[in-house]
Amino acid sequence: MRGIAGSVAVALALLGAAARVQAMREHAFPAREAPTDALYIASPTAWRRLTAGYNALASDVYWIRAIQYYGGTKRRLEARKPVPEPPPMLADTSDFDDLYAYLDITTSLDPRFDIAYRFGSVFLAEPYPTGAGRPDLAIRLLEKGLRERPDKWQYMEDIGFVHYWYYRDYRAAASAFERASRFPGAPLWLQPLAATTLAQGGDRRTSRAMWLVILQSADVDWLRTQA
Repeated sequence: MRGIAGSVAVALALLGAAARVQAMREHAFPAREAPTDALYIASPTAWRRLTAGYNALASDVYWIRAIQYYGGTKRRLEARKPVPEPPPMLADTSDFDDLYAYLDITTSLDPRFDIAYRFGSVFLAEPYPTGAGRPDLAIRLLEKGLRERPDKWQYMEDIGFVHYWYYRDYRAAASAFERASRFPGAPLWLQPLAATTLAQGGDRRTSRAMWLVILQSADVDWLRTQA
C-alpha cells in the first residue's frame, strides 16, 4: 500500500509540475489567433465559375467580408500594446495580406462595383496600421476599375489623390488630375487642380502654361468664381 501511495504521490507531483510548465510556456509564447477569415480560394476566375448566375450576390458577400477583414484587423492592431511606430518602409504590413485578394474577388464578380473600387483603394492606401500601407495596390485596383469602366473620371481622380497623399508625387498626381479632366463629363475644376498641384510640387513653369491654356479655353465667369 505504501508503494502504491508513493507512486500516486509522485504521479500527482509530476502532473502538477507539467501543468506549471505548460502555463509558463503559454505565458511566454501565447498562441496566435486562428484566422477566422481564411481565404481558401483566391482566384477571381474560379469564383466567377462557382457562382455563375449569382455573381452580383456573391460580390456583395465578398464586399462585406472585405470590410469585416479590414475592420477586424484594424481593431486587433489597435488592441495591441502601444509600441513605437516603425518607419513606413520597415513596417510589417502582412496583417492585411488578404485585403487585396478580397477586393479583387469582389470587383471581378461585379466589375461595376463602384464603392468597392473607391473605398477599397482607401483601405489599401492608408498607412499601416490604419490600413494596409499599399498605395501601389490601391492604384492597381483603381486601374482595374478603369479597364472595366473607361468613362469613370472619378477613378483617375482617385489615382491622383493616391499619388498626392501617399507618395507625395505631385507631378504624377497632376498628370492623373489632368487626364481625369479630359474624360467626358469630368468637372471643370480638375484642370485647375492639376495646375495647382504642379505649382505645389515646384514645377511653376508648367503650372503657368497650364493656367494659360485654361484661361484661353475655359469659361471666364466660372474662373472668377474660383478665384
